[in-house]
Amino acid sequence: MAITQISLFLMNQPGQLVDAVGALSVGGANLRAMSIAESNDFGILRIIVSDSDQACALLKDKFLISRTAVVAAKMGDRSGALYPILKALNEANINIEYMYAFTGSGADEAYVVLRVNDVETAEAVLNAAGITTLSDDNLKI
Repeated sequence: MAITQISLFLMNQPGQLVDAVGALSVGGANLRAMSIAESNDFGILRIIVSDSDQACALLKDKFLISRTAVVAAKMGDRSGALYPILKALNEANINIEYMYAFTGSGADEAYVVLRVNDVETAEAVLNAAGITTLSDDNLKI
């Protein structure tokens, strides 16, 4: 039930990001969320898209890509909304490697994307705590 995150390895030089986003745009992939981590020589663009198979097809010839299962948990778009998610995962000894957030289309709707050491258990823990998690089907246009 996890969602698919696509990671692109980009050289740290002008044009790389615009080329990646342009390929998605021209191909009609809806970019839902993104995060960029960088070093001196390269960057990692992490994206959540409406259709990961389509996005990979659009990007695979030009970029080194990988797919990762991540958890996307729904939360309110307000102060303190992240805490119950982190608390539930902490109490279950789920390690968070990294995370980023994005807002949803509804009022008071946001999501946090979590790369964790155990996706299946994390989703079960969150669902048991009454926290909704997304699947790839939820991201389709």
